[in-house]
Amino acid sequence: MGTENTPVKTPWIDVIHENADDMGPELGKMYEKMRDPDGHVDNILKIHSLHPASLRVHYDFYKMVMYGPSKLSRVRREMLAVVVSSANECHY
Repeated sequence: MGTENTPVKTPWIDVIHENADDMGPELGKMYEKMRDPDGHVDNILKIHSLHPASLRVHYDFYKMVMYGPSKLSRVRREMLAVVVSSANECHY
């Protein structure tokens, strides 16, 4: 974390944005499935946009962990995700 005199460095990852004209048909279909109600795709998904196969695996894994069979309720899984994100100082 930066201070008043120390800038915070943020990593940069090249991505293909959800409104890009040059995305391929495979990525376009995947993005359509992953858009939120406002039409945006989460950054955590877009980091895979240069390699759609890894995007598919990430998304499928997320769906399995959050919605698949488990002894943990959906609410508890979401709660754990929020706690971990907070501990990692992640805004989402």
